[in-house]
Amino acid sequence: MTRTLIATLLTTTTLGLGACVGGPASLGGEPPLTPTSRYQLQVEPNLDRIALAVHDSGLSPAQNGALQELVGRYRYVDAVPMVIEAPAGNDPVALKTAYDIQSALAAYGVSPERITVVSYAAPDPRAPVVVGYQTIRAAVPQCGTAWGNLSRTGDNRSSSNFGCAVTANLAAQIEDPRDIQRPRTMTPADAGRRTVVFDAYRGGKPTSAEREDLIRDTAVSRAVN
Repeated sequence: MTRTLIATLLTTTTLGLGACVGGPASLGGEPPLTPTSRYQLQVEPNLDRIALAVHDSGLSPAQNGALQELVGRYRYVDAVPMVIEAPAGNDPVALKTAYDIQSALAAYGVSPERITVVSYAAPDPRAPVVVGYQTIRAAVPQCGTAWGNLSRTGDNRSSSNFGCAVTANLAAQIEDPRDIQRPRTMTPADAGRRTVVFDAYRGGKPTSAEREDLIRDTAVSRAVN
């Protein structure tokens, strides 16, 4: 009886501990097609906007610089409007600032057909003028919000956070989120360099570049001397 009682107690304790250590590493649910496809690079809507204070003297050099940087980022975007939002209230200085911004954007290369001037409800007629456009950004997944028991591998699936950190790092580093949606177009071939090589070939001259080890040795020799 004593051995039976001890075995029963051990079995009950084991089952109780097993229930306390959490679910499997994958946390169940529909498994991904492959372990690396649980997390994928994705994009989400975003706004790229700047707010410019209203000055009686017009746009300041810093504001013009901010507009140039905005236009530089806007060149990566497809045909979406550049929206200028002026504070409602018909303040003449605020309206002049909005139209000065419109002229500056056109001067920096934005097509006038893509520039729209609207008003927004502001607490002050001389509230900042907001200018920007709709864009996208890389979606950064939130890793580690839930964990399964990494020692429970009976379902032979990857852990619930497998691949999340890599995807989050890529999303944080990528320069143009549009590269996630589609590959960039190839740049044209260097026809000038190709012509130089063909001319050298036709003239019976070497067409290969100078050996790298000779260049390196020469550079090191000059550095030591």
